[in-house]
Amino acid sequence: MNSNEFNELFKIISKRSKSKDKNSYTSKLLKLGSNKIAQKVGEESAELIVDYLKGSKKRTIEEAVDLIYHLFVLLHSKNITYKDVEKEIIKRKNVQRK
Repeated sequence: MNSNEFNELFKIISKRSKSKDKNSYTSKLLKLGSNKIAQKVGEESAELIVDYLKGSKKRTIEEAVDLIYHLFVLLHSKNITYKDVEKEIIKRKNVQRK
């Protein structure tokens, strides 16, 4: 897996979180706070599930990307970095499961 795109998305979210651009959806979402961010993650999760079960491959991919974006916003709002997530993935990769 090429993680560069995920890392780049994290960087874009961080940059836009500091933006004064009134048209920045990321900035607006972060200003609305944790309840709104959590709500959006829930909505996008539900939409992904619906398209997974009944939609096309194309729609499932689109909804998955929407969920990933909103999940990254949620993580950013909690001061969790891409490196934090990457470290946890590496840690889990090396754990033997029973």
